[in-house]
Amino acid sequence: MMRILHFYKTHLPDSWGGTQSFIHQLGQGTAERGHIVDVLFLSRELPSSPLKLANYTCHPARLSFELASTGFSFSVFKRFAELAKKADIIHYHFPWPFMDVVHFATRASKPSLVTYHSDIVRQHFALRFYRPLKKRFLGSVDRIVATSPNYLATSEVLRRYEAKTSVIPIGLNRSTYPQPAAATLDQWRARVGAQFFLFVGILRYYKGLHILLDAVSSTNLPVVIVGSGPVEQELREHALRLKLSNVLFLGALADEDKGALLSLCFAVVFPSHLRSEAFGISLLEGAMFGKPMISSEIGTGTTFINIDRETGLVVPPSDPAAFRRAMTYLVEHPEEARRMGQRARLRYEELFTADVMVSKYLDLYDEMLSDHL
Repeated sequence: MMRILHFYKTHLPDSWGGTQSFIHQLGQGTAERGHIVDVLFLSRELPSSPLKLANYTCHPARLSFELASTGFSFSVFKRFAELAKKADIIHYHFPWPFMDVVHFATRASKPSLVTYHSDIVRQHFALRFYRPLKKRFLGSVDRIVATSPNYLATSEVLRRYEAKTSVIPIGLNRSTYPQPAAATLDQWRARVGAQFFLFVGILRYYKGLHILLDAVSSTNLPVVIVGSGPVEQELREHALRLKLSNVLFLGALADEDKGALLSLCFAVVFPSHLRSEAFGISLLEGAMFGKPMISSEIGTGTTFINIDRETGLVVPPSDPAAFRRAMTYLVEHPEEARRMGQRARLRYEELFTADVMVSKYLDLYDEMLSDHL
């Protein structure tokens, strides 16, 4: 039995996103196999006391302040040192510059690895000051994990550490998604039909939803957008300017409702256009539900999930006309779209289940412990 400590800036139930979902799936899966899992994170809302989530323990530490989108905490140094002392493995989640500071300030000496979720794409000015610390931190950990071979091949940072970098794709456990009740399916079917394109995710700048809105302008292609986020109001205003009666913003929904819409939709659209979208868990959800997908080629894990002409269509980024053509193609070729969805589901079952992911991480943890004997 191992004790694994995950450290990241936010986590459930305080905050939801792709990285948090990944930590939850991995933590739950490793705990199911008899290991002890702790997750340390920062929170404004939650009391600074441990709480159980599924079968592992969450440890919120008080968020003191934020600077350049980076959370800082005065109390987390002591909490991290206490939890790290008990841990067999420390599992970091990059990027979060303050995490690097905590790592060195507490002189963490346990076997450590980093899941490298994304390059730092947007904060060019801050990166100039952070780069020396980043290099020292990535150089100090025992192992690095990239979430797709695509990202490893295209990240200048990861190529410097290729000798100690493994690829373990993110996986999802289908059984953790609630089965929608018949009444819920009927309710949504009556509201949105069954021939709509679906986007699910946090509404951030790099999701490329303005491209999707431009793509369906002056068409009758129906789009349902599930999620909320920093650019939601901006997107709603853009849709109003374009007079889009075929786009429905639903905001954040409960898991059962999200599952119902994933079950009912014709295809999943994922117009992310920047490398900040390193993997695309909601795109993977589309594959898990057996849906054809449309995404953009941005050199990241999105094109590891969605293979052009096999599981869906891949178009150039920031190209509304190309995205519109792909959507129209699927509508005009429903049998081919159905086969793409079937192949997407098979690819999920082969490569992207939580069980596969957990097994690979446990093998890596074992290797690291052996190396430290």
